[in-house]
Amino acid sequence: MSTSVRQRIQAITEEAAVTPLELFFDLVLVYALTQVTALISGNLTGRGVLEGMIVLALMWWSWVGYSWLGNLVRADEGWARAAFIAVMAALFVAALSIPEAFDDAPGGLDGPLVLAACYGVVRLVHLGFFALAARTANDAGLMRQLMRFGIVTVISVALMFAGAAAGGDAQIAIWLAAVAVDYVGTQAIGAGGWRLYAPGHFSERHGLIIIIALGESIVAIGVGASGPGISTAVILASTLGIALVAAMWWVYFDVTALAAERRLARADGVERPRLARDTYSYLHLPMVAGIVLAALGLKKVLAYIGGDGGHDWNDSLHGIPLAGLHGGPALYLLSLVAFRLRMVGSISRSRTVAAAVLLATLPIGTRIGALPDLALATGVVSCLIAYEAIRYAEDRHRIRHLDGHAAADGEG
Repeated sequence: MSTSVRQRIQAITEEAAVTPLELFFDLVLVYALTQVTALISGNLTGRGVLEGMIVLALMWWSWVGYSWLGNLVRADEGWARAAFIAVMAALFVAALSIPEAFDDAPGGLDGPLVLAACYGVVRLVHLGFFALAARTANDAGLMRQLMRFGIVTVISVALMFAGAAAGGDAQIAIWLAAVAVDYVGTQAIGAGGWRLYAPGHFSERHGLIIIIALGESIVAIGVGASGPGISTAVILASTLGIALVAAMWWVYFDVTALAAERRLARADGVERPRLARDTYSYLHLPMVAGIVLAALGLKKVLAYIGGDGGHDWNDSLHGIPLAGLHGGPALYLLSLVAFRLRMVGSISRSRTVAAAVLLATLPIGTRIGALPDLALATGVVSCLIAYEAIRYAEDRHRIRHLDGHAAADGEG
């Protein structure tokens, strides 16, 4: 490979941090998450949730590919900069088409086809630039891995176009198959050929995505509260909503993120990309899904208090919004339990119990008002934080301030 090409593709270093361009790139996912929440809000049924989760899985897999690419080459240097910006445009158009992903609106272009086409562009650009970087580095092992991954990519994209053409129930089934091909196929080809040079950069990227998802929950609170005027109930519900979102932030970032980053840094050989794939590329998706569902519940609580549909704070949530308010945080906690189990081989009992309590109290939500139910859900996660902070105070202090090698200990 010529020197000029090498200069246009700059390899990442082990100490690399997230670049401003990657943060800029991530903003598109913010909008996509907002669109997914809106898609489910417009169809508060099991089908609506399924459609939203399919789109979320597709958007997530699109983003995940570039988190791996950005751990191989600097995103803000040379040709990579142009590639990332071009893909941002494709991802944004895909996000624009989410409201019409399964129900094309009259006039204009075909919504499902637009989403499928944008997905194809994002995936094929990713594959092509990855191959160019592998060729630049003369990495035969990575090139062989990309040939296997290319088969998975082509099948998935073909299924996206087939689903868009089919429409209706067939579209859901075919797009589910596309998601399965992506996730199961990537697992099946193994991790031996992938490269992960900067574990700190990789964990930081995913931590920032969790913050972005939590930020979308705060936006959902604001959207739900944008009723006729401010009131004591709106202030109280908004405060409780922020407390719930902050508690979810705490559970991830207080100890878990630090411990996971250090564990990933200690891994070597094929263990590192395999661990990164399982814990970050896969297990962060249900975390984000849990946050999206929680945002749906928070939005509906604030809408009730604002008088939506003649409701008020004393009316009970039902159906999908109620399930989101309880099940969203529960899914988030259970994903963190699985994250810890895969990272260090132990189960967080306190988080498992808290998730069980959230699910067990879901029927109570049908008998109390939306505002008391929000207080209940917030109280459960807040009690979890208080318990862990007291019960594992010594481990927490060691992980946060003293011994990085002890990061696998403790309940976080």
